[in-house]
Amino acid sequence: MSSIKKTEPGFPTYKGKPLVRCGDTIYYGSMKDKYVVKLEIKSKKKVKDMDVADKVTVQLMHTGRATFDRKQIVKTSEKSGLYLAMDIADAWLRRALGEA
Repeated sequence: MSSIKKTEPGFPTYKGKPLVRCGDTIYYGSMKDKYVVKLEIKSKKKVKDMDVADKVTVQLMHTGRATFDRKQIVKTSEKSGLYLAMDIADAWLRRALGEA
């Protein structure tokens, strides 16, 4: 009898944590962990022929099932550009998970 191993889909990662995108929303971190960061692109600007994120809302969220929607959000901020948003998201997530 052969054992079949389930493999996780190959999500792109940033600093070792998965990135999952749906439209203008990006989740950073694993849903298996206690916390995850939600990045929501609020506005975009044109750079040459590409749309680039301009305003990004960053939310550190608790992933527990027992929490209500309002209590899920631990911290929130708005940043200019995806680079700054990812930078603060990584810092918040690592501190929340005790990795910093």
